[in-house]
Amino acid sequence: MGFPLKGKLVFFATNNINKFNEAREVLSRYEIAVGMLRVKTMEIQSESLEEIAKTSAIHAYKQCSLPIIVEDAGLFIEALNGFPGPYASYVYKTIGNEGLLKLMKEIDNRKALFQSVVAYLYEDLESPICFKGEVLGEITQTIRRGSSGFGFDPVFKPMQSDKTFAEMSITEKNRYSHRAKAFRKFARWYKSLKV
Repeated sequence: MGFPLKGKLVFFATNNINKFNEAREVLSRYEIAVGMLRVKTMEIQSESLEEIAKTSAIHAYKQCSLPIIVEDAGLFIEALNGFPGPYASYVYKTIGNEGLLKLMKEIDNRKALFQSVVAYLYEDLESPICFKGEVLGEITQTIRRGSSGFGFDPVFKPMQSDKTFAEMSITEKNRYSHRAKAFRKFARWYKSLKV
Protein backbone atom coordinates (compact mmCIF):
# COMPACT_ATOMS: atom_id res chain seq x y z
CA MET A 1 0.00 0.00 0.00
CA GLY A 2 2.30 2.72 -1.20
CA PHE A 3 1.78 6.19 -2.53
CA PRO A 4 4.19 8.84 -3.75
CA LEU A 5 5.75 10.95 -1.02
CA LYS A 6 4.22 14.41 -1.47
CA GLY A 7 5.88 16.54 1.18
CA LYS A 8 3.93 15.58 4.30
CA LEU A 9 5.86 13.16 6.49
CA VAL A 10 5.48 12.25 10.14
CA PHE A 11 6.95 9.52 12.30
CA PHE A 12 4.91 7.17 14.46
CA ALA A 13 6.78 6.12 17.60
CA THR A 14 5.56 2.57 18.15
CA ASN A 15 6.80 -0.98 18.37
CA ASN A 16 3.38 -2.29 17.33
CA ILE A 17 3.32 -3.07 13.59
CA ASN A 18 -0.46 -3.55 13.71
CA LYS A 19 -1.04 -0.03 15.03
CA PHE A 20 1.40 1.30 12.45
CA ASN A 21 -0.38 -0.44 9.56
CA GLU A 22 -3.75 0.91 10.70
CA ALA A 23 -2.34 4.44 10.97
CA ARG A 24 -0.60 4.20 7.60
CA GLU A 25 -3.83 3.12 5.91
CA VAL A 26 -5.71 6.13 7.34
CA LEU A 27 -2.97 8.69 6.74
CA SER A 28 -2.33 7.55 3.16
CA ARG A 29 -5.85 8.70 2.27
CA TYR A 30 -4.74 12.21 3.25
CA GLU A 31 -1.44 11.90 1.36
CA ILE A 32 0.51 11.93 4.60
CA ALA A 33 3.47 9.58 4.65
CA VAL A 34 4.26 7.93 7.96
CA GLY A 35 7.41 6.19 9.04
CA MET A 36 7.57 3.73 11.91
CA LEU A 37 10.09 4.86 14.49
CA ARG A 38 11.10 2.29 17.05
CA VAL A 39 12.11 4.53 19.93
CA LYS A 40 11.50 3.61 23.51
CA THR A 41 8.49 5.60 24.66
CA MET A 42 7.90 6.39 28.29
CA GLU A 43 4.50 5.12 29.34
CA ILE A 44 3.48 6.59 32.66
CA GLN A 45 0.78 5.10 34.87
CA SER A 46 -2.20 7.41 34.68
CA GLU A 47 -5.98 7.28 34.44
CA SER A 48 -5.76 9.79 31.55
CA LEU A 49 -4.99 8.50 28.04
CA GLU A 50 -4.21 12.07 27.01
CA GLU A 51 -1.64 12.48 29.78
CA ILE A 52 -0.03 9.15 28.84
CA ALA A 53 0.11 10.05 25.14
CA LYS A 54 1.48 13.56 25.78
CA THR A 55 4.22 12.28 28.10
CA SER A 56 5.16 9.57 25.59
CA ALA A 57 5.29 12.10 22.72
CA ILE A 58 7.57 14.45 24.67
CA HIS A 59 9.87 11.58 25.62
CA ALA A 60 10.00 10.25 22.04
CA TYR A 61 10.60 13.71 20.56
CA LYS A 62 13.54 14.29 22.90
CA GLN A 63 15.15 11.14 21.49
CA CYS A 64 14.73 11.92 17.79
CA SER A 65 13.82 15.63 17.21
CA LEU A 66 11.48 14.58 14.38
CA PRO A 67 7.77 15.33 13.87
CA ILE A 68 6.42 12.56 16.09
CA ILE A 69 3.09 10.84 16.69
CA VAL A 70 2.35 8.65 19.70
CA GLU A 71 -0.91 6.80 20.22
CA ASP A 72 -2.37 5.31 23.37
CA ALA A 73 -5.62 3.41 23.69
CA GLY A 74 -7.87 2.11 26.43
CA LEU A 75 -10.81 -0.26 26.72
CA PHE A 76 -13.50 0.88 29.15
CA ILE A 77 -16.06 -1.79 30.08
CA GLU A 78 -19.20 -0.37 31.66
CA ALA A 79 -20.05 -3.34 33.92
CA LEU A 80 -16.47 -3.41 35.24
CA ASN A 81 -16.52 0.30 36.17
CA GLY A 82 -14.30 1.22 33.23
CA PHE A 83 -11.77 -1.58 33.74
CA PRO A 84 -9.22 -2.11 32.20
CA GLY A 85 -9.28 1.50 30.98
CA PRO A 86 -5.84 2.93 30.18
CA TYR A 87 -4.26 -0.29 31.48
CA ALA A 88 -5.68 -2.36 28.60
CA SER A 89 -2.27 -3.32 27.21
CA TYR A 90 -1.02 -4.52 30.60
CA VAL A 91 -4.26 -6.41 31.30
CA TYR A 92 -4.12 -8.04 27.87
CA LYS A 93 -0.53 -9.19 28.46
CA THR A 94 -1.51 -10.47 31.92
CA ILE A 95 -4.86 -12.23 31.42
CA GLY A 96 -5.53 -12.02 27.68
CA ASN A 97 -8.90 -12.38 26.00
CA GLU A 98 -9.64 -15.57 27.92
CA GLY A 99 -9.17 -13.83 31.26
CA LEU A 100 -11.33 -10.89 30.22
CA LEU A 101 -14.15 -13.22 29.18
CA LYS A 102 -13.87 -15.02 32.54
CA LEU A 103 -14.33 -11.67 34.31
CA MET A 104 -17.43 -11.07 32.17
CA LYS A 105 -18.82 -14.61 32.49
CA GLU A 106 -21.97 -13.88 34.53
CA ILE A 107 -22.41 -10.31 33.28
CA ASP A 108 -25.27 -9.41 30.93
CA ASN A 109 -24.21 -5.79 30.34
CA ARG A 110 -21.47 -6.17 27.70
CA LYS A 111 -21.20 -2.46 26.75
CA ALA A 112 -17.67 -1.22 26.19
CA LEU A 113 -15.90 1.82 24.83
CA PHE A 114 -12.56 1.80 23.02
CA GLN A 115 -10.75 5.15 23.17
CA SER A 116 -7.62 6.32 21.41
CA VAL A 117 -5.54 9.45 21.83
CA VAL A 118 -3.02 10.46 19.19
CA ALA A 119 -0.46 13.01 20.40
CA TYR A 120 1.63 14.97 17.90
CA LEU A 121 4.74 17.01 18.62
CA TYR A 122 7.20 18.88 16.42
CA GLU A 123 9.69 21.69 16.92
CA ASP A 124 7.20 24.57 16.61
CA LEU A 125 4.92 23.29 19.38
CA GLU A 126 5.46 23.94 23.07
CA SER A 127 3.48 20.84 24.02
CA PRO A 128 1.85 17.97 22.14
CA ILE A 129 -1.52 18.41 20.45
CA CYS A 130 -3.95 15.56 21.09
CA PHE A 131 -6.70 14.06 18.95
CA LYS A 132 -9.24 11.66 20.45
CA GLY A 133 -11.32 8.93 18.86
CA GLU A 134 -13.75 6.48 20.38
CA VAL A 135 -16.10 3.69 19.39
CA LEU A 136 -18.96 2.15 21.33
CA GLY A 137 -19.35 -1.58 21.22
CA GLU A 138 -19.68 -4.70 23.28
CA ILE A 139 -17.59 -7.53 24.61
CA THR A 140 -18.56 -10.74 22.84
CA GLN A 141 -19.42 -13.98 24.66
CA THR A 142 -16.63 -15.87 22.87
CA ILE A 143 -13.29 -15.15 21.25
CA ARG A 144 -13.97 -14.50 17.57
CA ARG A 145 -10.66 -14.54 15.76
CA GLY A 146 -10.36 -13.48 12.19
CA SER A 147 -7.45 -13.03 9.86
CA SER A 148 -6.34 -9.79 11.49
CA GLY A 149 -6.53 -7.80 14.68
CA PHE A 150 -4.55 -7.79 17.90
CA GLY A 151 -5.06 -7.28 21.60
CA PHE A 152 -8.73 -7.28 22.57
CA ASP A 153 -9.88 -7.14 18.92
CA PRO A 154 -11.22 -10.76 18.99
CA VAL A 155 -13.67 -9.89 21.80
CA PHE A 156 -14.72 -6.34 20.83
CA LYS A 157 -17.59 -5.80 18.40
CA PRO A 158 -18.52 -2.23 17.44
CA MET A 159 -22.23 -1.45 17.74
CA GLN A 160 -22.66 -0.86 14.01
CA SER A 161 -21.23 -4.25 12.99
CA ASP A 162 -21.82 -7.97 13.39
CA LYS A 163 -18.06 -8.60 13.29
CA THR A 164 -15.36 -8.18 15.90
CA PHE A 165 -12.38 -6.03 15.00
CA ALA A 166 -10.36 -9.24 14.52
CA GLU A 167 -12.80 -10.45 11.88
CA MET A 168 -12.35 -7.28 9.80
CA SER A 169 -9.73 -6.24 7.29
CA ILE A 170 -7.69 -3.17 8.23
CA THR A 171 -9.77 -1.05 5.85
CA GLU A 172 -13.04 -2.31 7.33
CA LYS A 173 -11.82 -1.89 10.92
CA ASN A 174 -10.74 1.66 10.13
CA ARG A 175 -14.34 2.55 9.23
CA TYR A 176 -15.28 2.02 12.89
CA SER A 177 -12.18 2.12 15.04
CA HIS A 178 -11.25 4.57 17.75
CA ARG A 179 -7.68 4.71 16.47
CA ALA A 180 -8.74 5.51 12.90
CA LYS A 181 -11.06 8.27 14.15
CA ALA A 182 -8.21 9.85 16.13
CA PHE A 183 -5.82 9.60 13.17
CA ARG A 184 -8.42 11.13 10.82
CA LYS A 185 -8.81 14.09 13.19
CA PHE A 186 -5.02 14.46 13.27
CA ALA A 187 -4.78 14.18 9.47
CA ARG A 188 -7.39 16.87 8.82
CA TRP A 189 -5.61 19.21 11.25
CA TYR A 190 -2.15 18.38 9.86
CA LYS A 191 -3.23 18.93 6.25
CA SER A 192 -4.39 22.43 7.22
CA LEU A 193 -0.86 23.38 8.38
CA LYS A 194 1.51 25.28 6.14
CA VAL A 195 4.39 22.89 6.86
